[in-house]
Amino acid sequence: MPLPRDYERQSCALARALEVVGERWTLLIVRDLFLGVRRFGELQAHLDIPRAVLSARLATLVDQGLVERRPYAPGRDDYVLTERGRELWPVVHQLMQWGERHLVDGGAVRLFSHAACGTGLDAVGTCPACGVTPAPADVETRPGPSASPLRQDAVSRALRAPHRLLTPLG
Repeated sequence: MPLPRDYERQSCALARALEVVGERWTLLIVRDLFLGVRRFGELQAHLDIPRAVLSARLATLVDQGLVERRPYAPGRDDYVLTERGRELWPVVHQLMQWGERHLVDGGAVRLFSHAACGTGLDAVGTCPACGVTPAPADVETRPGPSASPLRQDAVSRALRAPHRLLTPLG
C-alpha cells in the first residue's frame, strides 16, 4: 500500500511544504532546474528518473506555481523555476551543504560562489567578502573535488564547466 501524499491531519507549515517538495525526486528536479537544466529529456537523462515519475513531479510543481512550462518547439517545453520556485534556493543550497558535511567523503561535489566577486559562498549561502546573500542568478557553480566524472550524459558534461545558476545549459 503506497504512503499517502498529504499530511491532512497536520496543522504545520513544514507538513504543507513537504506535500509539495517532499516526494522522492522532487528536490533533485528543483536542483537541476537551478543548475540550468530545462528540458524534459535532459532532466530524465541526468536524473535517471522514469518518464512517468518525472511527468508527475513536474505537473505537481507546475500546479503549485513553482515551475512554469514554456514552449520552445512544437510539442516540447522548457521548465523554468518561477519566483516562488526560486525562493527554494536557500533550502536546496543548505541541504547540499549539509550532505557534503555529513555524507560525502573528499570535499564538495559542487562549489558555489558569488558571481560579482568570485568569493565562495558559506554554508548558508552568504558571500563572506560582500556580506550579501546573492540571488540564484548571481551565483556561479562549478564542480568540486568530489564531483564524479563517471556520468557521460549531456547535462553532466555541461556541468563540468563553470556557469551561473538558472542559465540554460547548452
